[in-house]
Amino acid sequence: MADSTPLDGVIHPDRAQPPLPTERFIVEEAPDEEAVPMDVLFVGGGPAGLAGAIELARLVRAESEDGGELGDLEIGVLEKSAELGEHCLSGAVLNPEPFRELFPDLQDEDFPFQGPVEKEAVYLMRESSALRLPTPPTMKNHGNRVASICEVVRWMGEQAEELGVNVFPGFPVDSLLVEEKRVVGVRTTPAGLDREGNPGGGYTPPMDLTAQVTVLAEGTRGPLTQSWLGWQGVEAENPQIYALGVKELWEVKSPLDRVIHTLGWPLPRDAFGGSWVYPMGQNLVSLGLVVGLDYHDARLDVHGLLQQFKVHPLIREILEGGELVEWGAKTIPEGGYYSVAERRHGDGVCIVGDAAGYVDVPSLKGIHYAVKSGILAARTIFQALKEGDTSEAGLAGYTRAVNESYIMKDLYQTRNMRLAFKSGFYRGGMKAGLMTLTGGRLPGGKIEVEEDAAEPRTLEAPAPAFAADGELTFSKVDAVFKSGNKTRDDIPSHLVVGEDVSPEMAEFYAHVCPAAVYERDGNELVVNAPNCVDCKATDILGPRWTPREGGSGPAYRRM
Repeated sequence: MADSTPLDGVIHPDRAQPPLPTERFIVEEAPDEEAVPMDVLFVGGGPAGLAGAIELARLVRAESEDGGELGDLEIGVLEKSAELGEHCLSGAVLNPEPFRELFPDLQDEDFPFQGPVEKEAVYLMRESSALRLPTPPTMKNHGNRVASICEVVRWMGEQAEELGVNVFPGFPVDSLLVEEKRVVGVRTTPAGLDREGNPGGGYTPPMDLTAQVTVLAEGTRGPLTQSWLGWQGVEAENPQIYALGVKELWEVKSPLDRVIHTLGWPLPRDAFGGSWVYPMGQNLVSLGLVVGLDYHDARLDVHGLLQQFKVHPLIREILEGGELVEWGAKTIPEGGYYSVAERRHGDGVCIVGDAAGYVDVPSLKGIHYAVKSGILAARTIFQALKEGDTSEAGLAGYTRAVNESYIMKDLYQTRNMRLAFKSGFYRGGMKAGLMTLTGGRLPGGKIEVEEDAAEPRTLEAPAPAFAADGELTFSKVDAVFKSGNKTRDDIPSHLVVGEDVSPEMAEFYAHVCPAAVYERDGNELVVNAPNCVDCKATDILGPRWTPREGGSGPAYRRM
């Protein structure tokens, strides 16, 4: 590993980052003799995985009622959180269209959404003032629905189970089982290990499950997806780049009557991102801040920026006298069209949702793409099973269907908008405006980017020490408590740290992580692994994230 010691105040995250432990995630080994046989497995119980399972179950039921020969299928959903929704986090303002497609017999009021967005506002923020801007076309949400993604996922799980889908919460997947180039099943993560990784009280060994098709719906920066793409040599034109979002849910004294988005302060000009405040009904508001992980200041701290954001007069007025209910953090794929892999299918496998990078940054949308991709995967898998061909060729219709759908058409139209901000906030804004006016045609050509870890960082002057007041602003440790973190203190560390981490790199990790997992203690890096809320930020910029026992991590209820 190259030396990561800074020269002239510059650090290089990629030089200190350990490689992905692919040998753990891709296992060329026959499934156990007692493996649980399934027909189709969805790895991840979020919107994409559940949508795919629901659509597939519905197709199977309809075919059976029509006298088809496929017969009953065993469909499984494996989810690492203890209960569905506990690891799901988003804004969220939803485009309801694919939900209507998935549940054609339901009316809008039957879905677990808030009412349609009727009012919205966009502000350019300065430290003590806010200038209201015209709402950009890509950010208009009139008619879309505000929702708690946790509640949506729990509701989708109920619909899946009513259709006969086997939903298994508390079962993270540790590896893909493969034969030659074909995925033949999965192996779950053991539970009940002590700090040294030895079986302790309540030990549960790993379990193998076989499947004709495995669908990777593990969300942003999934290790199985990363490993499979690398193992198969499947590439995108650009590497994927990411943002980190930190979110809070507040109970406030007065309901908010509009959706709010903000640009500018407290972000530095060379960082891409923005903030939101959404009404959630029952005097609840969701607020958060998202920052692209290609920023330059090694001491930038997204959690700290969100605390600053709440002190702004516009936001303080909304929150004052209220109470913090929940806190969470999550990374988001932001590369767009050019960062989506050339194919998202292979022998016995499909990749859907955030795992595939289906997020449109200019419109701040990804959930409806996740649901739609799950639907398209299910339709392809259903046809492949009927034809008895779940090879790469047999599943090629999935990638083709996504490419021909509004998912990739939308991403193509906004293909360079996020990438344009590599040249700074104001120049990027002008380029993005031109792209909006021309439907993405100008400026033309692909903008090349490097992965986030390859961006050098400068150790700029430390910001004034942040002191949380415990009423409006909160420390990282207090925030982790509000995430409902369920991780045992004596669990083995699931984080793979590089060798010879310099003190400066340790400080960088401490600022990157929103959950106080990493600390710089003198010249040493201290790792508090149980604090982790699975946001995957340092998997992008530093230590690698690997699965840990089921039920670990946050327990979001209303996010």
